[in-house]
Formats: sequence, structure tokens, C-alpha cells
Amino acid sequence: MIENAGTPSSDAAELTLEGQPDSTPNVVDGVAFAKLYGEPLFKLPNDLYIPPDALEIFLEAFQGPLDLLLYLIRKQNFNILDIPMAQVTLQYLEYVEQIRKHNLELAAEYLLMAAMLIEIKSRMLLPVKKADSGEEAEDPRAELVRRLLEYEQMKLAAQELDSLPQVGRDYVRTQVYVEQTVVTRWPEVNLDDLQAVWTDIMRRAKLTAHHHISREELSVREHMTGILRRLRSARFVEFAELFDPARGVPVVVVNFIALLELAKETLIEITQAEAFAPIYVRLSYSPS
Repeated sequence: MIENAGTPSSDAAELTLEGQPDSTPNVVDGVAFAKLYGEPLFKLPNDLYIPPDALEIFLEAFQGPLDLLLYLIRKQNFNILDIPMAQVTLQYLEYVEQIRKHNLELAAEYLLMAAMLIEIKSRMLLPVKKADSGEEAEDPRAELVRRLLEYEQMKLAAQELDSLPQVGRDYVRTQVYVEQTVVTRWPEVNLDDLQAVWTDIMRRAKLTAHHHISREELSVREHMTGILRRLRSARFVEFAELFDPARGVPVVVVNFIALLELAKETLIEITQAEAFAPIYVRLSYSPS
């Protein structure tokens, strides 16, 4: 009995189809493709007769029905965007039939895909009807093509990841134990280091110092009295002379408010001879 030593994805798998010619090469990279009574077989004898049920296909080598279907399409160089459903369905059913009697649990998943292929093939035989919107109906193979393309992309990505070096498979990490004696070594500190640390502490202390603001109490009435007292000694006083900027902004503001209060109470008059002329302040005229 001849046992298949390769996977169905190799060229030797073509021998499993009844009635098809043998396309197995004589030598596959110097590796035996079969065993005859336990001995490796590199070349098929010319007078070898293979019974129809002598070879068994192990579909466990495929990752699933999509993997088997993709293998059939790529093996026959079919265009995946234009799958010949009749040929693919026939080959798929021949593969599945080999295991249907041996492993029903495994065959159920593949039979489901076979039913899907037969359905697509049947739909393609029916006349094409346009949709209600006037557009052409979708190709029955579109969903299958989408799933095959997605599966192929994931399979290629998995192969690329598997080709990367792995620990324990491609290389081994070397671990070396080095015995060391721990000796405590204290750092050396000199005068310059202490001075630099002290300078940094003083700098941070200045940044965190509190700034105290004292509030000066200013009386508007007191400033009003002072303005009236100054106006009694002069007939006219220029507006700017009533302010003392040296005393600070708060005093100037309060002094200005006092002027406005006096003008509001008609105790003073603010006059100007013409536009852009100096502004003068005087006491309001009161008839005696």
C-alpha cells in the first residue's frame, strides 16, 4: 500500500483524483513524496498500478473549506474574479467524497460549502433579471469571491508572520549568570557641589515667597475738602495741577472721583475757553 507522504497542496495530491493523469514529478527537491512498505519512494515505477481507493486524502491538512476551495482555484490557474463554477464544483465534490464515508464530522463543514457551490452554480444557469432600480443583478459569485480574497490575504499575512524568527524555534536566548560582589560605594561630595545645592535652594525659596499687599484707606470727602480749600486761594486752577502723580495711582483716582462729586454738587465749575485749550477749575459763582 502506498501512503501519501505530502499534503494535498503538493503536486502529489493530483493522484487522488480518479481518472486524471499523474502530474507528480520524479523527485521533489530530493524529498520522498510517498512510502512503499515503509521505504521512501523518489520515483514511480513505470508498471505501477494504483487501485482507485489506494490513495487517501487527508483533508485535515486544509484549514477549512475555504482553504480547499482556494487551493483548487490556484492549482488550476483560474481567475478568482471569474470562477468557472462547473469545474470547481466538480473537483470540490470529488475531494469531499473521499472523506465523507470516513469522517462525517469533518465532512459536514465541507459539505456545507459544497451546497453553497451548487447553489451558486444553479443561480448562474437561471436567466439574469434586473433589479427594481434598473441596475444589473449582482453576480452570484460576488460574496464567495469576497470571502476567498479576504481569506487569502489573512493566509498570506499569517505566512509572513510565521516566517519571522521565533524564540525557541529559530534561535535560543542565551542566559549567562555572572556572580558579582556588591560593594557599597558612597558618592564623593565636594565644596562646589554643596554651594551649588545651597544656591538652588535659595533660588526656589525666593520663587515661593509670599507677597503681602496692604490696603490704603482713602476718603473721597477728604479729597473734596482739600480741592475746595485750594480753589479758595486761587481764582482759576489748571485741571492737571489738582493731581499729584507721585502719590500713586490710587490717590489720583480718588482725587478724580472727588472732582466729579464736586461738579455734580455744583460746588465747582470746569471750564475751557476753546477746543483743545487748557481746562481750568474754579469755585462756582454764588451771588451774595
